Amino acid sequence: MRDGTAGRELLEREMLSKPVSSLQYMLRQLSRTYHFLPELAVDGVFGERTLEAVMRFQREAGLPVTGTVDQATWDAIRSCWLDQQARESYSRATRIFPSEGIQVQEGDTREYMIVPQTMFNILARQFEGIVPCKADGCNGPASAENLRWLQKAAGLPVTGCMDTATWDALSHLYEIFVVQDSECQPKYTGGWG
Repeated sequence: MRDGTAGRELLEREMLSKPVSSLQYMLRQLSRTYHFLPELAVDGVFGERTLEAVMRFQREAGLPVTGTVDQATWDAIRSCWLDQQARESYSRATRIFPSEGIQVQEGDTREYMIVPQTMFNILARQFEGIVPCKADGCNGPASAENLRWLQKAAGLPVTGCMDTATWDALSHLYEIFVVQDSECQPKYTGGWG
């Protein structure tokens, strides 16, 4: 389903621009589920701990244990991470945003829009193209423009309307760049938008 994968595609584009940090981030997240993996710091340096984590993952996944992150290893790690994210993010996202089919058009006011507006305001510190807007629940011009920026970056229909797919993309972006501990959060260096 296109809408369900758009947020992940957005994150994957960013991850490919910083492969070591992204690899470390995915392995760190997977270590919560797969206790054979060491918990890594996301520092962008492919050191001993990262090598150990890659080799342990390769062994458990039935891949050749080389310590080299070839396409098969990257794909296997990414696939496990995406599965983990899908299991964890679905329940989080649905608790905040109303059910499938709900849309907040430009100009509409819904009290729950205060949450995504606040998230955009925090993300505006890290991303060019997101503009601070009043968190008042009204999907006004600035709020709708932020939604269009995200929709374009995520490969969603660019409507300026808040819907479930846009909420999912926003929550993934927010989780990666705001919620994660600063120790394991990849630094944003530019791109998107």
